[in-house]
Amino acid sequence: MKQRILVVDDESPIQELIKFNLEQAGFEVDLAGDGIVALEKFEEIKPDLVVLDLMLPGKDGYDVCKAIRKNSNTPIIMLTAKETELERVLGLELGADDYITKPFSPLELVARIKAVLRRTGVQEEEEIDEFSVGNIYMRVETREVKVKDVPVELTRKEFDLLHTFLQNVNKVLTREFLLQKVWGYEYEGETRTVDVHIRHLRRKLGPEGEERIETIHGVGYKLRGN
Repeated sequence: MKQRILVVDDESPIQELIKFNLEQAGFEVDLAGDGIVALEKFEEIKPDLVVLDLMLPGKDGYDVCKAIRKNSNTPIIMLTAKETELERVLGLELGADDYITKPFSPLELVARIKAVLRRTGVQEEEEIDEFSVGNIYMRVETREVKVKDVPVELTRKEFDLLHTFLQNVNKVLTREFLLQKVWGYEYEGETRTVDVHIRHLRRKLGPEGEERIETIHGVGYKLRGN
């Protein structure tokens, strides 16, 4: 059974960005746009974890956190555009398990959620840790990549790009999809940055990368699995 995450944020683009990435990671996601609805949904669905924005209509994140903590130890990750020591400490003192500041990387948020679930004893569904396509091998937990058993050093973004390709073998991925998936809304640059990173990734993977990461002209890229 999938773990259920309640995402509370009053900005629809951020809701959808988080929802997309969490569903890609194997979670079931429910959304709420204000504090009052958030508490109603919390009681209704009993989520495994809450991602909670501080600045909300109805009831703010602090009030929602306090209300949840009266009767529940469900993990809470606070999400805010503000970054002051006082707010961070206050959020944690009210019972939040972690704190992440906007703008954020969606992959970092997913990693934080998994870490909190592990730390609080909520078991995750088993997910794929190892990938192998042709002569390309990846182990996610150790961030290890090999081509023909030879280690390949990748930057964080190159690794995340390759991981996304390996999760979507033989699927055409648009530049916009890759930009959102790997960089998230924190990055407001052009999709050209995707082309640059893929060029570097291909070069580091050698002939295997040049052969398998195909350019689909006018659309994006595809990792060929056979």
